[in-house]
Amino acid sequence: MALKERIPAVTAAEFEAFLQRPENAYRLFELIDGEVAEKTPTEEHGEACGAIVAHLFNFNRINRIGRVTLEARHALPGSHDHDVMPDVSFIVGIDRPSVTRGAIPQMPDLAVEVKSPDDKLPKLLKKVAYYLENGTRWVWVVYPESRTVHVYQPTGEVQVFGENDVLTAEDILPGFQLPVRDIFQSQS
Repeated sequence: MALKERIPAVTAAEFEAFLQRPENAYRLFELIDGEVAEKTPTEEHGEACGAIVAHLFNFNRINRIGRVTLEARHALPGSHDHDVMPDVSFIVGIDRPSVTRGAIPQMPDLAVEVKSPDDKLPKLLKKVAYYLENGTRWVWVVYPESRTVHVYQPTGEVQVFGENDVLTAEDILPGFQLPVRDIFQSQS
């Protein structure tokens, strides 16, 4: 039996240096369990992310309770093997300056991942678990193929929302509502 060669884990410092290479300037990478992963979004993926960002941005413009970001890096201080990039994130509070270089030093309160065709489900669920274990209160995983959203919370509860349902996150976004069908509206 042949043994698969083990690729050494990449540290956070090595990951930062990797990101600074000229050939990586316009590519999206994240660090998960010491492994560098490239994100390869599709048009379908971008449309779903855009719809979610638009709803969150419009809600936040009126309520001013936090920050909405698209493809922003998040790494906890002292983390040596994780530097994650949710497709969409929301952080409650606007009392600190915006991060202008490097990763945001906290996990988002809401992390959204839109499954791309190349995403492997075990790796995606590992990322969901990491978010929840490190302070994220809501994780929405959007599945364009089935036109559903799976909602995860730290309690272990998982709910599946279909096109006739409405997403909320009442404890961090009081009054926010996003009809699931709006996420897939341009894909009809």
